Amino acid sequence: MNLVDLHVHSNASDGTLTPTEVVSLAVKKKLSAIALTDHDTIDGLLEAMEASHGQPVEIIPGIELSCVYKGQEIHILGLFVDFSDPDFTLKIHGLKNIRDKRNQEMIRRFQDSDMMITLEEVTAGNPETVITRAHFARVLYEKGYVTSMDQAFKKYLTYGSRFCPRKEDITPEHAMKILTDNHAFPILAHPYQYHLGDKKTEELVSDLKNLGLLGLEVYHSSNNTYESSKLKKLSKQYGLFPTGGSDFHGTNKPDIDLGCGRGGLRISHLLLEDIKKYRLESMGL
Repeated sequence: MNLVDLHVHSNASDGTLTPTEVVSLAVKKKLSAIALTDHDTIDGLLEAMEASHGQPVEIIPGIELSCVYKGQEIHILGLFVDFSDPDFTLKIHGLKNIRDKRNQEMIRRFQDSDMMITLEEVTAGNPETVITRAHFARVLYEKGYVTSMDQAFKKYLTYGSRFCPRKEDITPEHAMKILTDNHAFPILAHPYQYHLGDKKTEELVSDLKNLGLLGLEVYHSSNNTYESSKLKKLSKQYGLFPTGGSDFHGTNKPDIDLGCGRGGLRISHLLLEDIKKYRLESMGL
């Protein structure tokens, strides 16, 4: 079976491998395709596409947008983004600026509490990276303020907490419009990670469907078989394409490997082929 991974991160956001290294790993694992979906940035896409030239792996240009739905941060994947579109690039740059403001405020709050964290430490020598909570967790762990990255998230990096103020809210309407205006393929990422319960999860899916959602991430490293089965039924109920990805981040999530997640993830290329067929038939691409 040809296998794919449609949710992958590089060090353009909070992964630890460069886009070139991600491509090399995908080739090593004999994946037929991967989607590079860094948080609120397209900065790694060109490098990944160039690294794939002559290699037996297809790179799907993507992104993972953060937005706030009824007080809960959610993530929407966009596959097949046109990253040459200047209007799209401008909008994504605006999202990065919102993140940058929040990150500066977080650093100030840590320093005011005698936790000497600097921007240089957070970016780890890659000033163009899109900083996420994982960057802060790594520094807190490396400097001995916590005993693990997991403790860093729980103690200091809960959304809306003293040291992790929420970003300026991006609405689902805004995030979806960014993707649909770009003719990207929007997918709700890891629905059960929001802990909304079945009823509110279905409400979220229904609301996003009305905004143009086309896919649901049925298969993910955080799902068990039962959860994936429920999401598959939900995708069918709302006429959404089932998709899947590991949510690979390199050593920032050391228990999640590219292509296979925590070991048991197997995502058939047929899911990707169905998406491609839809785009050809329905979107005139």
